[in-house]
Amino acid sequence: MKFDMTAEVREKSGKGVARQLRRSGKVPAVLYGEGECLLLTLDPDSVTKILRAHAGSTALISLKVAGAAGKAQRTAILRDYQVDPVSGELLHVDLFEISMNKVIRVKVPVSLIGGMPAGVKDGGVIHHNLREIHVECLPAAIPDTIEVDASNLLIGQGIHVRELAHKEGVKFLDEADHMVVSVAAPISEAKLEALLTSAAVAEGKEPEVIGKGKEEVVAEGAEQAAEKGAAPAEAKPGEKGEKKEAAAGAKAEKKEGKEEKKK
Repeated sequence: MKFDMTAEVREKSGKGVARQLRRSGKVPAVLYGEGECLLLTLDPDSVTKILRAHAGSTALISLKVAGAAGKAQRTAILRDYQVDPVSGELLHVDLFEISMNKVIRVKVPVSLIGGMPAGVKDGGVIHHNLREIHVECLPAAIPDTIEVDASNLLIGQGIHVRELAHKEGVKFLDEADHMVVSVAAPISEAKLEALLTSAAVAEGKEPEVIGKGKEEVVAEGAEQAAEKGAAPAEAKPGEKGEKKEAAAGAKAEKKEGKEEKKK
């Protein structure tokens, strides 16, 4: 999938500059290339268009850079991006310049087709184990998705990477034995309870008695502590580490985006 995008070169960088750009309706970006790191300003709508198309790293971007000292027309892919978790505002974008004559490695999403698997109709549970496939190919050969037909899978069956349909000029890099999609038998309540019990015993803990109230558990713990003459341990308040200031330039802008995502 191909997209057109325009960008402007910016000379200044840092957190303050990034905030000013966002307030003016722009988004800071960095274009990484061979021996070059170019600071850019983008229109966030052009990036949102790619994200809404679910293209991600498979999108080929025809990038026109205004104010660049070298070539103005470049080809790039979307390498990374950061958004505010509350407002959804785009905070920062990383682009990676590519050559149409050199193979690259990207992650391509897996798309399940064919409708509901036969095993699921019989009560099985589908597991989409691998949602992205790492591939190596020329940029022009990057597939939008890797389609996997799971409609004929019965309970206990699955599709491995080695069983995926071959695509001309595309090499799958994941392990051949990795399961992409499978249909498992439903687990009974008795088996689930047995698994939970065995896991608790393996950790040296008694399985929790269903129906025992929280107050009773607390009371039993207090009585045991009293019999041993031990006072309940007092939790120490956690110490908060001070946030370090990021270095100037693109690294500082990127770190700011990560900090805002954690809020």
